[in-house]
Amino acid sequence: MERAQDNVDVVMWRPDSKKKCRTIEFMEKVNGDHDLKLETYADLWQWSIDHYPDFWEAVWKFLDIIHSEPYEQVIDPSKNISEIPEWFAGSKLNYAENMLRYNDNRVAIYAAAEGKKEVDKLTFHELRETVATYAASLKTMGVKKGDRVVGYIPNCIVAVAATLAAASLGAIWSSTSPDFGVTGVLDRFSQIKPKVIFSVDAVVYNGKAHNHLEKLKQVVDGLPDIEKVVIIPYVNKQNTIDISNIQKSCFLGDFLESGRTEDGEIPPLEFAQLPFNHPLYIMYSSGTTGPPKCMVHSAGGTLLKHLAEHVLQSDMTRDDVLLYYSTTGWMMWNWMITAIAAGSAIVLYDGSPLVPSPSVLWDLVDEIGITVLGTGAKWLAVLEDKGVHPAETHSLKTLKCILSTGSPLKPASFDYVYKHIKEDLLLGSITGGTDIIGCFAGQSWMVPVYRGELQTRLLGMAMESADEEGKIIHDESGELVCTKPFPSMPTHFWNDQDGIKYKKAYFSKYEGLWAHGDFCVINSRTGGVVMLGRSDGTLNPNGVRFGSAELYNIVESFKEIQDSLAVPQRNKDGDERVILFLKMENGFEFNEDVVKKVKNSIRSQLSARHVPGIILKTQDIPYTISGKKVEVAVRRIISGEDIKVRGAFTNPNSLDLYYNLPELQGY
Repeated sequence: MERAQDNVDVVMWRPDSKKKCRTIEFMEKVNGDHDLKLETYADLWQWSIDHYPDFWEAVWKFLDIIHSEPYEQVIDPSKNISEIPEWFAGSKLNYAENMLRYNDNRVAIYAAAEGKKEVDKLTFHELRETVATYAASLKTMGVKKGDRVVGYIPNCIVAVAATLAAASLGAIWSSTSPDFGVTGVLDRFSQIKPKVIFSVDAVVYNGKAHNHLEKLKQVVDGLPDIEKVVIIPYVNKQNTIDISNIQKSCFLGDFLESGRTEDGEIPPLEFAQLPFNHPLYIMYSSGTTGPPKCMVHSAGGTLLKHLAEHVLQSDMTRDDVLLYYSTTGWMMWNWMITAIAAGSAIVLYDGSPLVPSPSVLWDLVDEIGITVLGTGAKWLAVLEDKGVHPAETHSLKTLKCILSTGSPLKPASFDYVYKHIKEDLLLGSITGGTDIIGCFAGQSWMVPVYRGELQTRLLGMAMESADEEGKIIHDESGELVCTKPFPSMPTHFWNDQDGIKYKKAYFSKYEGLWAHGDFCVINSRTGGVVMLGRSDGTLNPNGVRFGSAELYNIVESFKEIQDSLAVPQRNKDGDERVILFLKMENGFEFNEDVVKKVKNSIRSQLSARHVPGIILKTQDIPYTISGKKVEVAVRRIISGEDIKVRGAFTNPNSLDLYYNLPELQGY
């Protein structure tokens, strides 16, 4: 069954043959050092997979990773990916030292927020001084290597400074955003027992201020190992904020004063020299059907992988400005801030991307001179629905690249971007995840953009598509797998001493292959990738295996339909049918005509076997806080399970809509 044949190979953008990007510079360096004649991105990708130890060593050298001790071996190539081999053994480095390698007066961070007219700025020199202040205060209160420092915090300068200060000491950073509920935060932080937590008095979202202190108090009460609660007067003036009922709390200003010497000076910034595999971040699985898994990511692996993506895939230099619309609870935040190590500026935006108008981020593009704008696929779809056409209202002269992830980017969104945003830019649909704190496939300045496709597999990532037996396949749908190790694999899961949870998460489906949990097609003609949704939500009626995104691309193009959710339902005999839920657009009714149109469209664009067994109306679709549809929880509900862990949902009450539906009984 050939899915990649749909919308055959429509080119939306081509590289400028006169422009020499950083990837070409890197390829020329590789050719010289290894006596090769690589000419194309495909050549370079194949070499990076066939000779992955040499590739990652070349990346280390090209990016000039700051280190105090050299590595003895890049990796033991005799070990396969499921053995989780160690990278750059013997080396010593510090993530924060690499992040703060620039110390000049160019702007490192722009910080904007909903409801604020001015954009705050911090230079590279000021950032270094700020981190020194935070690090001194953490050190004064006894934070040391391996301790956990966390943020229940918005996307702001304090979050970046605290992260880098913790990393400079060898402490481990973890964060969630203020839109997480108390249960969701405790589900995460209670597992890792943090020593310090940074938070705020309140947040502003969607035009309203929301007090945060009551939620924070409940979180702190549930974390007995906390020694200090640092509260930022974020919305209100400090003298109007009462924190007396939050134990072990102080305001940010008082905390930062505690690090000064008797002479009132800030001690010089020091960087603990640590192994490549030393923990930097603890990230979390979505936790939509059970307690979140705690993934530990290394300082060296995170640094190397992120910089490879920023420099080699995104072509970022000191002249670039990156805004990725994210919260501190999504891995794209961690990914974005590492661009500082490339000397690029980042833009932190906190608040709704639609308030006071849907043009708020486009206004920032023009005001600041943003060159790379990142977002979730959902936001682009919302803008299209709202009829927002930035090409007609904004200059966007500096914008060279739009990145999109979180869910598959629909082919129609490619049309929207190139017609109504900007013709001459690279639209990079990217895919990866919290599990790898980076990407498997995405953008490149050396290959074209094809409609509906991610451009290419990223350098050093041996990503393939596999059938049920683990055979590598192209031009048909399969499981996204990885065949060879890469530096940003988690070193381990927290509280998983024997690695049982880790092995089950990635290596239980196929022997010796990392199974990522996504469904995809690799197009042998273009080298591109089509993402088809989560494989744990794979639909398999009548023996036809396909991803839910294939249905969403069709169904959500209807003006009558605002959103949709497709899940499988199995009976006791093992037969499966697809249940499609439709959330109607305001002003449109769900009726037999709509059902008929949807079925006919799916039948004509896919096949008769793709047509859902039942189509039902729903009032809401469940989403995670990072903006992903939650198919698995709904699948389990209609199978009779009760989903009690709801802390990771934006709209947890939406799950109640799927219990005991009479139309689904008796199957």
